Amino acid sequence: MKALKLFCMAALTVCLGACTSYKKVPYLQNSEIINQVDYPNSLYDAKILPKDLLTITVSTTDPEAAAPFNLTVQTPYSVAQGRNILTQQPVLQQYLVDNNGDIEYPVIGKLHIGGMTKSSVETMIQEKLKPYLKETPIVTVRMSNYKISVLGEVARPGTFTVSNEKVNLLEALAMAGDMTVYGRRDNVKLIREDGQGERKITELDLNDAEIIHSPYFYLQQNDIIYVTPNKAKAKGSRIGSETSLWFSGTSILVSIASLIATIVLL
Repeated sequence: MKALKLFCMAALTVCLGACTSYKKVPYLQNSEIINQVDYPNSLYDAKILPKDLLTITVSTTDPEAAAPFNLTVQTPYSVAQGRNILTQQPVLQQYLVDNNGDIEYPVIGKLHIGGMTKSSVETMIQEKLKPYLKETPIVTVRMSNYKISVLGEVARPGTFTVSNEKVNLLEALAMAGDMTVYGRRDNVKLIREDGQGERKITELDLNDAEIIHSPYFYLQQNDIIYVTPNKAKAKGSRIGSETSLWFSGTSILVSIASLIATIVLL
């Protein structure tokens, strides 16, 4: 009788988890209201933070003049395909932003770029290179280690590298295979560290369409997204564990009873 009762409780929990209120499932509800309101437009541009790894390319019509500002490092030896030839392919040197937001740049020296956008850094370097070059160079700054992490109730948790240095909350969830049915759409936690090393946890509601205008909709490098499990997942895990232990204990008792009965009959 007790076994039947426990079985019914487990089945009921599964049903409750499967029959989660529909209102808690869809993203971006009430979107028609968002479309009726004029919000200020602003294109996202990532800001440079300590420990970012940058590549900086300076291009001019005179490659020799730009060479001192395009330092390279040698890669390990590799064998050319189909031939026994050892080659080295030079790659651009990368610049690690220190805790003060500075980098050491060739010829120019120390540059404070922490908190600046890439376009601002490109403009600043162009101005500082004018005394050394006959023409205004094209400066390109790229981040080499722009990544975000997604964990919790998602299909494929992990850390993902973002090549275009721009990713929003929904895109990050898509990279992780979206939330499971046990993930809480109204309580997604965003863990973010600012340029001073201060960490904050912000709770986000993806059921609310206004999330697309939130300052946290676009993610910064090294952001962590944690999808909180709902109550059905917690209850299901507990009852599943208790049920497994109960059946294991019952199985042992039945085996002992069967052994005793066999000995008595003999």
